[in-house]
Amino acid sequence: MSKAYYQFKPYNVGRWIIWTLFALVLLLAPQVFTSNLSISMLAQMGIAIIACLSYNLLLGQGGMLSFGHAVYSGLGSYVAIHTLLKVSAGTLAVPVSLIPLIGGVAGFFFAILFGYVTTKKSGTPFAMITLGVGELVFALSLMFSDFFGGEAGISANRVVGDPVLGITFGPAVQVYYLIALYTFVCVAAMYAFTRTPLGRILNAVRDNPERVEFVGYNTQVVRYLAFMISGFFAGIAGGLGAIQFEIVTAEVVGPLRSGAYLLFTFLGGATFFFGPIIGGVLMVLALVLLSELTKAWLLYLGLVFLFMVMYAPGGIAGLIMMNLRVAAFGRLRELWVSYLALAVTGLVALLGAGGVIEMVYHLQLNAAIGPEVQYLGATLDTRAVESWFGSVFVMLTGIGLFEVTRRRFREHWSAIQIDIEKEIKRREMA
Repeated sequence: MSKAYYQFKPYNVGRWIIWTLFALVLLLAPQVFTSNLSISMLAQMGIAIIACLSYNLLLGQGGMLSFGHAVYSGLGSYVAIHTLLKVSAGTLAVPVSLIPLIGGVAGFFFAILFGYVTTKKSGTPFAMITLGVGELVFALSLMFSDFFGGEAGISANRVVGDPVLGITFGPAVQVYYLIALYTFVCVAAMYAFTRTPLGRILNAVRDNPERVEFVGYNTQVVRYLAFMISGFFAGIAGGLGAIQFEIVTAEVVGPLRSGAYLLFTFLGGATFFFGPIIGGVLMVLALVLLSELTKAWLLYLGLVFLFMVMYAPGGIAGLIMMNLRVAAFGRLRELWVSYLALAVTGLVALLGAGGVIEMVYHLQLNAAIGPEVQYLGATLDTRAVESWFGSVFVMLTGIGLFEVTRRRFREHWSAIQIDIEKEIKRREMA
């Protein structure tokens, strides 16, 4: 006779705290950053977080490197903007707040359409197929102007219909809170997906597809299902973008947008769920603020990417988790001097490299307005040897000191990791 056992399962308090803090940040951010630019950037960060997390369902969770993810967010934007036009014309009765879901359905549909062929392969063939699909859709966006609007794109007005509880989505802060609500729900839904059996099997397909096939699962079906779910959330991000900007151009399905999703998801940390959230924030900061500060922002971004690939392939999230592990064993305080030295020497190298880069860009793009260029409050003369020599000297000095500091830090870090492993074994034996 079987007996019924009752076991107390305590709540995961830490998880509740994290999600509560996330909700509070979304709720209170416009109260702290009140300018129009800040609210617009916060809204764009919410959209980028959804897009990067949807991309990470492929890259981080499933090991599928895609070069055409903008197809699904971009087509979701186009369907959403056409829906908004029909709502404005009175031929379709859909609340503006639900239009992002229509964009999600569009992304889901096109993921079904293209994903069946795309997911038949994995690895490099999968990446090449996604690149081909992305280029195909981008070319079509310039050919079929009736749907895509040509180079001018398609614009619409999000203030349509009667206000509901005074909400017209005219003020930017109202649009932000709509995006914040979708951001929280989508992030929670994608996190829940990673905890489902399908999400776990997707991780297994990423790590060992042969064994997954051996135990009876069809890896192509698993990839296809994940691809469709990823397309749905990407379409939601695209629909929110259509409402935020009230215009959709061919750029939203272009290769640069797909490359941005890949770049910033990797920088944030594709191997951890919260990594793409960091990547989405960095994406907006780079595309909006950094691009306004310097014309060489793409070069700086490339250098940062190169630096991360060389020294921190796990992204920012990987760095955070490694240091949390060290902190859990009480060894983090030993590293603060090394971190300070790495930061100072790295900053020196960056300052010198920035001077060289700004002068080169000035000679190539702005030579007609004079030889002088302003850089961090200093005036650099592109005709003077002193400016070039000084910048190169600072850069090389910073690089040399950084490399010396990095090697010492690596030795100290390795010693700490060995001690941690010994402590773990000691606890296991106790």
